[in-house]
Order: sequence, then structure tokens, then C-alpha cells
Amino acid sequence: MILIDDPNDQRIAPFRIRERGLNTRADRRERVAAGLFVAEGDLVVARALQAGCIAVTAFVDAAQPPPVIDQFGPDVDVYGADQDVRREGMGLGVPLSIVALFRRPAPVRAAEVANRFRVVALEAVDNPVNVGTVVRSASALGWDGLLLDRTSADPLARRALRVAMGNAFAFPFARVDSLTATVAEARGRGTLVVALTPTAGSVPLHTVVAQKGQAVMLLLGSERGGLSEELLDAASLRVSIPMASGVDSLNAAAAAAVACYALRSQPPSSSARPDVSG
Repeated sequence: MILIDDPNDQRIAPFRIRERGLNTRADRRERVAAGLFVAEGDLVVARALQAGCIAVTAFVDAAQPPPVIDQFGPDVDVYGADQDVRREGMGLGVPLSIVALFRRPAPVRAAEVANRFRVVALEAVDNPVNVGTVVRSASALGWDGLLLDRTSADPLARRALRVAMGNAFAFPFARVDSLTATVAEARGRGTLVVALTPTAGSVPLHTVVAQKGQAVMLLLGSERGGLSEELLDAASLRVSIPMASGVDSLNAAAAAAVACYALRSQPPSSSARPDVSG
């Protein structure tokens, strides 16, 4: 461990860079397997390593370094400092025991994700907390992948990873240039494409039943504008979650969790352990 006593030390400068500064414009669009992502906390770091992601450097609590640093290779520089230096050096109100930079993994081909059995597709969901929550919910409920348009937030954004508890490393996701074209192709293969929308004329979620062995794609849009008309038109069904009087809709992430549960391929195993991580 390399000890740091100055929050302005240039060796920890990468931890102060705004997330967009870690990647080029092409990297941010995930067209190439390049750039970096930030993993915060020992659980997220451990899951990144388990998934085979390559660590570049880390900044840790010098007094109580997390055991996960023992999994780093000899070429990974690990910097340590006390809480005050880490708080100022990283610009975090509550500094975590570890923050690490990793190289982005190779992107998954969109067709590989789109052809899976249960897939969530997001349009213009630009809040990384919502994207991270969708990843966590879909993964926990047995879904197989995530498609995003070019305007949705990055599942490897630091806030998305933190909310998803690192589940994005084991949950395939891909971006597509035309979500409408991808949806049309899926529907043409016989996939049941469910567009979640609170608009009039939609059918209640609890009435939707996929045929045995039928793939399902769930579409969700932004909380402000919802799904575009072209995506609504491309779907098999327009579906809503019935609301109590006076409430028009749920948060996008909450709606995704409800729909993923309702449309899952089979109930969770009775022997599955409950998630008590909060």
C-alpha cells in the first residue's frame, strides 16, 4: 500500500475526475471496449473481480484496508489514506473503505441479448439510479438481459453499480442504435413485447400471460415522457399497472420490478434465501 497524506496528491487525481472524464465520447457510447469505470465499496469491487474485470488502481482506508485488496494483481497500485484525506481527495461526503478503477469489459453484442428468453429494454431512462435498480430487480427475478437505447444511463456508472450491488457484472446488457428496429425483429420472432405505459387503452398487467415457452421483452420509458409512440406501436401489447385513485404511475424502477415479477418465467425457488442486504 502506498500511503497518501495530501488530498491534492496527483497520484490519486483519477479518483477526483468526473466520471465522464474517465472515458472518451466513443467510450461513453460503449461502441468500443475501452475506457474505465468506478467501483465503490468492497462488495462491488469483489463482484467486479469475480466477473473478470481488470483493476487499474484503488484508493482505500489505510487504517482498515478491506480484504478484497488481496485479490489484486501485483501491477495494481493501491493507495491508502485516513478518512479526512479520502473524503477530500475523492470529493465524497462519506468515503467508502475502497474505491477502485477498472477497465471496461468488452461489450456484449446486442443480438446476443435481444435473443434471450426474458429481456428488459429501456428508452431514455437517463437516471443511473433507476438503471441500477432495474438491473438489480431484473437479475433477482430471473430475467436474462438488458437492452438500452443510446440515451439511457450506463449500467456501469458508479451510482448505477452501487444501487445494483454490482449485479451488472453478471447481467448481460447492450446498447442498440435503433430500439424500435430491435423490438420489431423480436416481435417477428414470436417474442411477446410488452410496452409498459399508463395511457388509456392499455390492458392491466395481471391479465398478461405469455404462451408456454414464449420469450418476453419488457419495454420501459422515461418517467417524464414515457415510451415513444413508435415503440408503443412496435409492441405486441400496451400494458399498465393498475393504480389507486389519484395516482397516475410508479417510478420507472419500481414499475420495472413489479412487471419483472409479474412476467417472470417461473416463480423463485422456495429454497431461495431472502435478500436482506437492504
